[in-house]
Amino acid sequence: MADFYTSIEPKLRAFIERQRVFFVATAADGARINLSPKGLEAMRVLGPNLIAYLDWTGSGNETAAHIRADGRVTIMFCAFEGPPNVLRLYGRGRVLPRGSDAYRQMLSEAFDGKEPAAARQIIVLDVESAQTSCGYGVPVYDYQRERPSLANWAERQADLAGYRRKHNSVSIDGIPSGHVEE
Repeated sequence: MADFYTSIEPKLRAFIERQRVFFVATAADGARINLSPKGLEAMRVLGPNLIAYLDWTGSGNETAAHIRADGRVTIMFCAFEGPPNVLRLYGRGRVLPRGSDAYRQMLSEAFDGKEPAAARQIIVLDVESAQTSCGYGVPVYDYQRERPSLANWAERQADLAGYRRKHNSVSIDGIPSGHVEE
C-alpha cells in the first residue's frame, strides 16, 4: 500500500498544494520527539527536492532546535477531503532566521514578500525521499476557514521580539534553537 519516490513528482506536488494542514516531526538525541501541526497556507514547493514553509511564532521552537541539533525532519500531509492519501516527505532541514539575508530572499521569492507579524523564521527541507500510503484510516473533514487567532495575537503584542526571546530561544529540553531576534 506504500509507494516511495526520490523526489516530489508532479502528482505529489498537486496533492501538497491542495492541503490546508500539515504536520512537522523532528527529534534530537536525548530529547523528546516533537510533532507540530501547521497551516495558514504557509507551505511552498520550490523544486522536486525542495520545500519551505513560513514558520509563525509559537509557544515553543522545538522544530528549529531539533533541526540545528540533528537536521532530520518528516513532514506529513493527510487528505481530509477527496480520495484518501497520506504523504510523508523525509529530509534534512535548515532554518532561515527572520531578518537574515537568506530569509529576506526566500520571503521575496517564495512568499511574495508578505511577512505576517507572527513570522519568526522559514524552515527549508531538502527532500531525500517521499512516501505515499493509503490514508484509509484518516477521517473526512470539511475545511471551514483559517483561524485568525495567531495573527490577531501577534498584532496585539507590544513586544513580540521579547516574547520570542523568552519562549523561542531553547527547546523544552534545553536545546538552543538558534533564534536571534532581528
